[in-house]
Amino acid sequence: MKKALVCISCPMGCCLEAEISEQGEFLGLSGNHCARGAAYARQECLSPTRMVTALLPVPGIVTPLSVRTDKPLPKAQIFPCLEYLKTVKPSLPVRIGDIIVPDILNSGVNIIATRNLPSD
Repeated sequence: MKKALVCISCPMGCCLEAEISEQGEFLGLSGNHCARGAAYARQECLSPTRMVTALLPVPGIVTPLSVRTDKPLPKAQIFPCLEYLKTVKPSLPVRIGDIIVPDILNSGVNIIATRNLPSD
């Protein structure tokens, strides 16, 4: 089976064509101009991951807290992650980089704050 991808590893945006076996093995790649494209295609075909960002309401204030994952999360866990985040009620103060949810969904990925919110 062939899968068409556009590489996002660098600004070149190479058009890639990956070949995957029926058993899900990565067989080959064409169209990449560098090793980063090959690594991206392999990762995207075998185990895709994404960074997740969200806004969390904070009790008592109007301004929501922006958060993100500290590393990419497996793509299959994105929606369960967002559902879990709906239950999180951060308390103030919050500093950029604070871990809001450690090891979300036992993934080894932390949810961290991307803005400061003072307590007053």
